Amino acid sequence: MRLAPRLGAALSGLALALGGVVAAAPAVHATPQSCFYYVLEQHPEADPEVVEQACLLGAKGTKESHRACYTELRRAYVPAKIAFDGCRRAGLK
Repeated sequence: MRLAPRLGAALSGLALALGGVVAAAPAVHATPQSCFYYVLEQHPEADPEVVEQACLLGAKGTKESHRACYTELRRAYVPAKIAFDGCRRAGLK
């Protein structure tokens, strides 16, 4: 009978440890898609088509592409911090 609680605790610990790894993974592999979802989560009023185009512009990962992405999002009245962070996410690989 004492084995069951220990086994349950061990499995719970393992699930928490693996869950932490899975939760951290999206931040490592950012893409235009993560830019898109980040911007729309933070600023739901943004036009999804504009956000998509801006995030695709930022996907190259260069300073110029980041600037173009940021400019497009700012034209659509996305707050500066959200636009900057979203475009940064688009260009990370």
